[in-house]
Amino acid sequence: MGRAKTFGRRAFLVGSTAVLGGVAFGTYLVQKPHDNPLVAGLGEGEATFNPFVMVTGERITLIAPHADSGQGVQSTQVALIAEELDVDLDQVDVSFGQPDAAYYNSGIANDAVPMMSFDYSAAAELMRGVASSAIKVLGLQLTGGSSSMPDTYEKLRIAGAVARETLKQAASVESGVAVADLTTSQGAVVLPDGTQMPYTALAATAATLEPVTDVTLRSPDTWRLIGKDMDRTDVVGKSTGTLQYGIDVAIDGMVHATVKTNPRQGGGMNSYDASAAEGMRGVQQVVPVSGGVAVIADNTWRAIQAANAIDFDWGPAPYPAEMDQHWEEVSASFVPERLDREWRADGDVTAAQDGAELVTAEYRAPYVAHQPLEPLSAVVRADENGAEVWVGHQVPGFAKLKVAQIVGCDPDDVVFNNQFMGGSFGHRLEFDNVIFAAEIAAQMRGTPVKLTYSREEDFTHDYPRQIGMSRSAGTVKDGQVESWALDIATVSAARSQAKRLGQPMPGPDMQIVAGAWNMPYAVPHLRVRGYAVPDLAPVSSWRSVGASTSGFFAESFLDELIHTAGADPMEERLRLCNNEIHRRVLEAAAEMSNWGSPMGEGQGRGVAMVESFGVPMAEVVEVTQTDRGIKIDRVYAACDVGRVLDPVNFEAQVAGGVIWGLGHAINSEITYADGMAQQENFYEHVGMRMHQAPEVIVRGLENGREVRGIGEPGVPPAPAALANAIYAATGTRLREMPFGVFMDFV
Repeated sequence: MGRAKTFGRRAFLVGSTAVLGGVAFGTYLVQKPHDNPLVAGLGEGEATFNPFVMVTGERITLIAPHADSGQGVQSTQVALIAEELDVDLDQVDVSFGQPDAAYYNSGIANDAVPMMSFDYSAAAELMRGVASSAIKVLGLQLTGGSSSMPDTYEKLRIAGAVARETLKQAASVESGVAVADLTTSQGAVVLPDGTQMPYTALAATAATLEPVTDVTLRSPDTWRLIGKDMDRTDVVGKSTGTLQYGIDVAIDGMVHATVKTNPRQGGGMNSYDASAAEGMRGVQQVVPVSGGVAVIADNTWRAIQAANAIDFDWGPAPYPAEMDQHWEEVSASFVPERLDREWRADGDVTAAQDGAELVTAEYRAPYVAHQPLEPLSAVVRADENGAEVWVGHQVPGFAKLKVAQIVGCDPDDVVFNNQFMGGSFGHRLEFDNVIFAAEIAAQMRGTPVKLTYSREEDFTHDYPRQIGMSRSAGTVKDGQVESWALDIATVSAARSQAKRLGQPMPGPDMQIVAGAWNMPYAVPHLRVRGYAVPDLAPVSSWRSVGASTSGFFAESFLDELIHTAGADPMEERLRLCNNEIHRRVLEAAAEMSNWGSPMGEGQGRGVAMVESFGVPMAEVVEVTQTDRGIKIDRVYAACDVGRVLDPVNFEAQVAGGVIWGLGHAINSEITYADGMAQQENFYEHVGMRMHQAPEVIVRGLENGREVRGIGEPGVPPAPAALANAIYAATGTRLREMPFGVFMDFV
């Protein structure tokens, strides 16, 4: 029996120990609800029913705690509450709320344990339950890992239903009509005679009642919002340029700042000469920050120009200075002492490959930048009473704690105003901008400080996606894939991030092999090993994390094996597929693309399926070889998220993920020379150009048992599907990104 099958027994023992051994982290703590953070801010006659809904005499306020970096998650959170509360989206005020343990993210539990997404055995469910309980007790508020919808799908609907039923109870108290005879519509309780009692008019009475928690959620066939095309709550603001992002924040009396730190990340500063900068127009002062200096001026442009005028003597990088050395370290990591874990051991690969003719290949994936359109910024004001922060961040509780530590106050004395973000892709999981803004503010008590990075500083101090490499060996027999040994070596993004937080990360890192170890393929003999490359340049989570590299490695080499076997790439994947949910996704992609139909000369189709964050995503790419280069004609993308909550936004997220994955696969990489990132702006790290962008056709299936997120799963299959299509069209096999180094794309 393969290791993937026996792991469940050990997981059961670990999980049982965690549950039985204690009460250790405690049944009481697990079952105890967190306090409602909205209670403290209530005035007389104002009501709150849970951490997500507040009603006053003037307005209805809904709390959407997951950060919005452009993926539309705030709007969908509001819709989940509004569906049960029976309000329209334009009837409510929306807030991200203050960071609080009540907004813990239970959705990340699914990917916190090494279980197949379709494994619902008792052992797997126990482990997920243990992880979810730990997250609740820790009060971990986090946006990431495509977890917002898995986290909120049920809890926000319950929050809306509790508020609705409590308001009906208040209406019953005021009118004398039995609750059973009351209905709700568009923010009001409706009496049998048609009289409407607005929720706002019921706030004072509702404030005197205990929330009604015994509620029944509405049947999907009665939904007004969920599953329907919605107008996102941020559309008007974004379309008119009136939506406030973090970089737009302006506070009376604030000064502007920017920072310069060692471009050899983590290296020291030997000395600097700021005499020229200090005499420049608008410059107020130059102050120290960790590893560098900040320039304070009367506007951002002058601060940046002055920072560029400072003469620095930087120390060496704490990692290899040249790019070739990085690749050498990765290549040297396929050794037993760097084995992070053997994640899959089906059949007997060693015996199957002994003396056989092997198909072998090595694949590479470079560092790539996060490159959100909005550069990093933050506003912090510190005084004797505490601090206030305005910034867009994915982990607001940790950011708040960082500010408190720096300015020397209790975390409860930090007011944190989370903001809309102009993109993130994992970039705003980091804390440097918050730390630097707080350090400056601590030196200028009472004055609001707005820190803004220059684009160049943002690029060169990004923590990019992990660099990685795979080595595969496989065999085919009788026209079928028979065996496959897949070894993957990357730097661990999770350990790199944890190191910056001063937190240990024990155990293996599942993201090294994400998208590969959990392939839904029943290859008779399959082994997947992950190798941890020692720290190189510091890295971070990038949209789809490990699956963005391992998915490329796995699906590209699988295609090589299938072609060697003389089989059809789609038919052989379907034959190997060992899960009905994934099979239907592949079948949908085949049907959408009319797989197997004739193509013209110089044209080709490629397919790849990668699961990330529990979402199986299959993509078929069609290309044409022209006399000017490769033209990507169209992409067909099919996936299963359990339930599509907003079809319009769903399609946008999938298509955006496809474009993101393709663009970085053909055009983007970060390289190092003299310890410094060489790419400093978009023109050197371009993503996908408009003329290169294909038509993207999307289909969402709803066969899965759970609701899943869609912000990231469109990314991982795209590079492999493209590479496989190019092979079908040209006979050239691309094994290293970016592909644009090897051929032109038009």
